[in-house]
Amino acid sequence: MEEMILKLKQEIIEVLNLEDVQPSDIDNDAPLFGEGLGLDSIDALELIVLMEKNYGIKLQDPAKGKEIFKSVNVMADYIQKNRTK
Repeated sequence: MEEMILKLKQEIIEVLNLEDVQPSDIDNDAPLFGEGLGLDSIDALELIVLMEKNYGIKLQDPAKGKEIFKSVNVMADYIQKNRTK
């Protein structure tokens, strides 16, 4: 799971163009939105595309994204359980 979390952090940094952010800067349990990484709704769309492209996961209900994108740990756990590639 640690390997998956590191890979996911790297993908988030790359997809969202987070300059000057290293994987070690992102707390596994910190909120991705709001006070954590400070992501917004546009970033949420980018994360949905990332999950579909890299892991074959299609979110049928965008409202579910709010709970899936709670933190890197929650997102990695969801990907582990639902990935198709």
